[in-house]
Amino acid sequence: MTLESGGFFSYDLGSCKKLFNLECDVKPVRLAILGLGTVGGGALKLLKENAAEIKRRTGREIEITHVGTRRPRPDLDLPESVKQSADLMDIVRQPDVDVVVEVMGGIHPAYEVIMEAMKHGKHIVTANKALLAEHGNELFKAAEDNAVQIAYEAAVAGGIPIIKVIREGLAANKIEWLAGIINGTGNFILSEMREKGRAFEDVLKEAQELGYAEADPTFDVEGIDAAHKLTILASCAFGIPLQFDKVFTEGIGKVTAQDVKYAEDLGFRIKHLGIARRTDAGIELRVHPTLIPDDQLIANVNGVKNAVLVQANAVGPTLYYGAGAGAGPTASAVVADVVDIVRDIIYTEDGAGTIPQLAFEALSDLPILSREQMTTGYYIRINAEDQMGVLADVTTILSRAGISIDAIMQQPRLSKDLIPIVILTDPVKESKMDAALSQIQALPVIHGEIVRIRLESLDN
Repeated sequence: MTLESGGFFSYDLGSCKKLFNLECDVKPVRLAILGLGTVGGGALKLLKENAAEIKRRTGREIEITHVGTRRPRPDLDLPESVKQSADLMDIVRQPDVDVVVEVMGGIHPAYEVIMEAMKHGKHIVTANKALLAEHGNELFKAAEDNAVQIAYEAAVAGGIPIIKVIREGLAANKIEWLAGIINGTGNFILSEMREKGRAFEDVLKEAQELGYAEADPTFDVEGIDAAHKLTILASCAFGIPLQFDKVFTEGIGKVTAQDVKYAEDLGFRIKHLGIARRTDAGIELRVHPTLIPDDQLIANVNGVKNAVLVQANAVGPTLYYGAGAGAGPTASAVVADVVDIVRDIIYTEDGAGTIPQLAFEALSDLPILSREQMTTGYYIRINAEDQMGVLADVTTILSRAGISIDAIMQQPRLSKDLIPIVILTDPVKESKMDAALSQIQALPVIHGEIVRIRLESLDN
């Protein structure tokens, strides 16, 4: 809205519609959906079912003009006007496409297709966390160069709007740390192990049968999927470049039912967490099994659900919980991104939006700490011979390393001569713990590999 000479106001179309709810003759925003799997099919369904509600929110029709699919899909009952093609590059070059929704997954050809789409002025909505974590810096630079947006709410925690929370809702805050259960498969496995005392391998097999885990579950159980998501969350929280290669990642394959039970006896639960923490020395980025107090809300997030706990300096701790995967929840995030882009197309000059892609206009060069530099508490389990002086030797080694012991518990015998000893420590730098455990492992009375699981109180 501008004031013209003579005292009259002139209104652009967006302001006119916004202020007076006028029905104006405007073209629909045109969409191409690339990939019609679980997420793409869910987005298509949601755009159809909620079309009237979405139009009320945006003031503009959203028209699907193209779908990218390997083979024709007559089962989708699409209007004849919707063009189906396996030639994704051709689709993203078409003039009757304003927004490209990429829900194919994988890094290639998604990277090349998105780059080509942006060169042709198309805005992007993607659920592709691996692509963003590993190539997001280049993609966001290309988006800026071409004055388009990349929206990616669906890439992290499915239906939980955690990206919007961090980029917008907590924009007044300095975020100190965040911790998240951001992989539903791993959380399902650990929940079953705790509730039913089952072994990891048995629960993993069931997770595959139920469709929670892939035939090759490496990305889920080894923490790679969570590390991709943590990379994105940390960049939005701290305003740093995406640095997936610097995330310390440890999976849940070595967690035993024995340790799950011992942790619970001590008032803790084991969760597979992604943790990003700001420290005086730099940023910690780590994914690993973690003991957390059982009275923490996030400790009681079970099954395939996700949750993210954010500690910010003004608002304090806030927790976000919900479905982290599935057609409906993920499609909800995809379509919400489409709605945001449609609004920006209508109400901003070039449609490129007003919120920086990674929440900050200027990114920081804060260093990412190595594993050895990180600080956390520890759960240690040692299987030792039942001899005089064993515990004294162990505690002496820890004391000399400057490691404070919070609790010690001797567990029931494993055999006639072997006793499990569980030790909880106060927070200590990982390099100190490495050195101490190396000395303890070398004691002749220690049998098997020492178990080490990190411990977080999540209360400050």
